[in-house]
Amino acid sequence: MNELEAKNRISELREQLTKYNEAYYEKDAPLVEDYEYDMLMKELAALEEAYPQFITEDSPSRRVGGTAAAAFAPVHHARPLLSLENAFNENDIAAFFTRLVKSGIEAPVFTVEPKMDGLTIAVTYRNGRFVSAATRGDGVTGENVTANAAAIKAIPELLTEEIPVLTVRGEVYMPKRNFAELNTEREDNGEPAFANPRNAAAGSLRQLDPHVTASRRLEVFFYDVIEGGDFLGQDQMLERLASLGLPVNEERRRASDLSGIMAYIGEMTERRHDLPYDIDGMVIKLDDIRARDEIGATAKYPRWAIAYKFSPERAETVVENIVIGVGRTGALTPAAELKPVFLAGSTISRATLHNEDNVRDKDIRIGDHVLIQKAGDVIPEVVMSLPEKRDGTEREFVMPAFCPVCGNAAVRPEGEAVRRCLNVDCPARLYESLIHFASKKAMDIDGMGQGVIRKLLDAGLLTDIVSIYHLRREKVAELGGFGDLSADNLLKAVEASKERPLSCLLFALGIRHVGERAGKVLASSF
Repeated sequence: MNELEAKNRISELREQLTKYNEAYYEKDAPLVEDYEYDMLMKELAALEEAYPQFITEDSPSRRVGGTAAAAFAPVHHARPLLSLENAFNENDIAAFFTRLVKSGIEAPVFTVEPKMDGLTIAVTYRNGRFVSAATRGDGVTGENVTANAAAIKAIPELLTEEIPVLTVRGEVYMPKRNFAELNTEREDNGEPAFANPRNAAAGSLRQLDPHVTASRRLEVFFYDVIEGGDFLGQDQMLERLASLGLPVNEERRRASDLSGIMAYIGEMTERRHDLPYDIDGMVIKLDDIRARDEIGATAKYPRWAIAYKFSPERAETVVENIVIGVGRTGALTPAAELKPVFLAGSTISRATLHNEDNVRDKDIRIGDHVLIQKAGDVIPEVVMSLPEKRDGTEREFVMPAFCPVCGNAAVRPEGEAVRRCLNVDCPARLYESLIHFASKKAMDIDGMGQGVIRKLLDAGLLTDIVSIYHLRREKVAELGGFGDLSADNLLKAVEASKERPLSCLLFALGIRHVGERAGKVLASSF
């Protein structure tokens, strides 16, 4: 590559990465996968190192995060909240280790922690009481999200000690289970699904209405002190934060050499799918905090830490068919039936396609070779088709104009991403509505799961929600798989559900836009 080609490529990469940064940090709507973004950033950094005459201060390689949104008041951080340099293999970690030793650190000890895939937050306490919170923003200036942070139960209002001033840095995240439930609810309501838990968490924290933030059930782990406190090491700091009542991640390990670091990375690579939250790598930090101060930082990265990024876990398979599921609100959702393939700890034979726009935009056809992944290690989804592998037998998918279950018209309201069956008596809608009604967060009817509901429907014992409360013991006991005892237990659970509060009943009815929070608001008002 000559100088002119390098200049043009650097300009192209900066334009791409600036656009991707805006989408990721400011709109919480990523345009590319993390791995693709990291590779582009790595290429830009390498070109700028080789051709330093083209480096500019506004280059994405020299900036941290995004800019503060106009909807939130700006907050200037007590010290810059820097990003982390990325490592992608053992050689990168070894180079980091060597740099530390050459800088004068003899026998360095490290703390290795999971790299949470969430949104950075800085929380300040005065005299042990929560007073403010801000996002990272560009690292120097963030957004004031105090009201929203106060709505997150995991952030304590009071510390166990009245420390004059303490500002801590942490990561707000959405647990995998909550992410899956939120996306299901959004798709039922015709809203676009979040791409991953990180964007769900970021979108939830940056809501203009704190009540929405509260309803999203966010969590947080704290891992650094920005202001207040004097600590010798990272592990000591985390123990101290935990003693103050601040949540910290217990999944961490000290290591004194490269083999110890890589051993823990290998262990967490295997265990990551079993964790209740999403991680996208591991962070290796020099434990000695005073030595960190001596080593310092670049404009963007501390020199004493590095982030090992996991390779993206994807699998190639074939779309054997595209089928339509009908939800309780009538939403028609396309799903790909796949040639079974093992991915991230389980065999996948079906993946969501979200809506017809997503199928069209990704040009996914029946018969296509595709790449799949698990969004947040939870929900299998099709990332992209591989058109170069087509042989001409593939078929384009067309969204049906009629409900595939009841045959009634399926309508796509203006401004919505979802086509809906408008027949309230649609058998598919009834089945999904009954499952929702009996679920734990709704009427909590123990023993009335999907299989039991299907049996009761097929036997004609259920015709609508009301019929649940008219079930007769002798009729239930006659069904296959039931007996007198199991029938008694089911009816006892039905009877117990009558004691559920009004808010749960309102949620259970499955009215569009009436979730758990709306049910509580309506119940308290009326």
